[in-house]
Amino acid sequence: GMKYNFDEIIPRRGTNSYKWDSANDADILPMWVADMDFAAPPAVIEAVRKRAEHPILGYSYRSDSYWQSIIGWVDRHSGWKIQREWLDFTPGVVSGIVYAMRAFTQPGDRIVIQPPVYHPFARQIRLNDRVVVNNPLREVNGHYEIDFDDLDQKLADAKVLLLCNPHNPTGRVFTRE
Repeated sequence: GMKYNFDEIIPRRGTNSYKWDSANDADILPMWVADMDFAAPPAVIEAVRKRAEHPILGYSYRSDSYWQSIIGWVDRHSGWKIQREWLDFTPGVVSGIVYAMRAFTQPGDRIVIQPPVYHPFARQIRLNDRVVVNNPLREVNGHYEIDFDDLDQKLADAKVLLLCNPHNPTGRVFTRE
């Protein structure tokens, strides 16, 4: 397999890094955002370099091989047989959440989240005129668990549960059970 150097320190201050440059204090170690400080894999760097060699960076589309790579990955990792027509592209997690929220809920609908959770969840619910309903996770013996009794109550008059799995920021991976 390919070897990666996870001990290499790559300075990022002064590079317009939201993580490193927003702190305005060199003594602060910013660990509040999932922005990795590891070099991208050589294959990714090479693909970007190869694309950048073409002098025109105009509009592009996602090729059949793009979609087939997703379909194959899902099949290999979960055994799910998905179809191309079921897939769409979103430029990021937050916009994807907003698209789904707008598709499956109406203004005024109640949406359950499980704090402490990724802060854009509550913000986007509010910005889209929906109602935040909190089902706080419980800390039990150093790990977080779902309070299912509370969840049942909250879901009784909610339209959607936004489940973050693996959970951010607790790191909890919820099992099927």
